[in-house]
Amino acid sequence: MNTLRTVTANQITETVKNLFLDANRYIGKDVTDKFLQYQALEASPVGRTVLDQLLENNRIAADDKVPICQDTGMCVVFVDLGQDVHITEGDFESAINEGVRQAYEQGYFRKSVVGEPLFRRTNTKDNTPAVIHTRIVPGDKVHIMVTAKGFGSENMSALKMLVPADGIEGVKKFVLETVKNAGPNPCPPIILGIGIGGTFEQAALLAKRCTTRPLDQDNPDPRYAELEKELLEKINGLGIGPAGIGGNTTALKVSIDYTATHIAGLPVAVNICCHAARHAERTI
Repeated sequence: MNTLRTVTANQITETVKNLFLDANRYIGKDVTDKFLQYQALEASPVGRTVLDQLLENNRIAADDKVPICQDTGMCVVFVDLGQDVHITEGDFESAINEGVRQAYEQGYFRKSVVGEPLFRRTNTKDNTPAVIHTRIVPGDKVHIMVTAKGFGSENMSALKMLVPADGIEGVKKFVLETVKNAGPNPCPPIILGIGIGGTFEQAALLAKRCTTRPLDQDNPDPRYAELEKELLEKINGLGIGPAGIGGNTTALKVSIDYTATHIAGLPVAVNICCHAARHAERTI
């Protein structure tokens, strides 16, 4: 019989706090490398200038420990919770939200969450509650990945319940239409997460997780890797460009994930992430 490993609520709070402080201030090397790659390929002088400015913005944010973007997002937390872990001295989700609260207070980050979406829309004043996705996995570790999701790009995301007859061409058409309709609004260059299969909500969750995949990592299935590459080329051929003012760098990466689905369905979700691809992860 396995012995349970104890993790305290305070450990979770501290981890979440530090992850959101880092995610909002420091852009990943994979994102910077893609910026530099596309900067060399960008045909538009204005587009190159925009990429220069974004790189400089990211450098200043890291050096001065200030937010990469004024929209410090809604907090999304992915947790892989080992089945041999026992959380003590507090409530698991409350500990996560306390970490968010502390990070946004300590970092002087903008609080962007309203407690009720339609009638009053009153700001919660601490950026809680977070959106928490938890999976129970083997082992005695807690892996936490956080992402601060700005809504300029989130608002441009879309989901469509295609049918099997729509096939690959239907998927391509929907993805390209979504990016065209988004135009400059999601602050390109963008990162696209695409979820295919499952049910209505599972496709969206797959797409969200894809936006946190390292930009130097392709889908391990060569069929989907080829589709990622094709879609990226087509998107960058739309001419939207950096900041939406023209050029051939509309997207830095397309990442796809898929899962089983019903014989009558082909759900497709497109989650758009702006150039400030803010995420961080740690294992306790």
